[in-house]
Amino acid sequence: MLLLLGAGVVANAVLAKTKGNAGGFLMINFGWGLAVFAGVTVSYASGAHLNPAVTIGLVTNGATEFGQGVPVNLLSILGYMGAQLVGAFIGAVLAFLAYKQHFDEEPDAGTKLAVFSTGPGIRGYGWNVVTEVLGTFVLVFVVIGFGRAEPGAGLAALGALPVALLVVGIGASLGGPTGYAINPARDLGPRLAHAILPIKGKGSSDWGYSWVPVVGPLIGGALAGLAATALLPIL
Repeated sequence: MLLLLGAGVVANAVLAKTKGNAGGFLMINFGWGLAVFAGVTVSYASGAHLNPAVTIGLVTNGATEFGQGVPVNLLSILGYMGAQLVGAFIGAVLAFLAYKQHFDEEPDAGTKLAVFSTGPGIRGYGWNVVTEVLGTFVLVFVVIGFGRAEPGAGLAALGALPVALLVVGIGASLGGPTGYAINPARDLGPRLAHAILPIKGKGSSDWGYSWVPVVGPLIGGALAGLAATALLPIL
């Protein structure tokens, strides 16, 4: 759900001959926020885990269980991350099917890749990582703050709207340099889909950059979990 709607809003804003063509970055921000709203709403059974960086942040913050009593251990962590990656891949494939004719009409290979994965405005791997670390830190730190303010509530129980608005805010404030992946599965799953799908004139999947939206968010999520332990008191 997250990637179907998230990749879908990017496709609508950038691909040739769509009704939303040239909708701009703010349209994309709001679309991604609403995609998170939908994704969190329907993933309540897992504790609304859509993002490996959030999963890692909760682990470093000392979580002992995920979702409805799932114990935190290596197997459950890898299981959650694997499911997040598979879900992101499937969502991207569905978005491609929805916009297949527009992919065929779009002449620019870079624009097609942008539907699936993020890319920097200015390529500088070190600073791109810093941006992703900061954006993801804000996401995970504030998400943990939601839980602190509502003792005993998981992400799904808090409601999807606060998380959705947070994602819009991060995109509007910190999304400019890299397109704000802030979620390793959100970038890697669709990038794999781009590499595999028979997209007309698709060009490179830019694997040289692909590690940035994976490593940066994982570092940011882990740091946010550690910082929240010291800075966000349990009420």
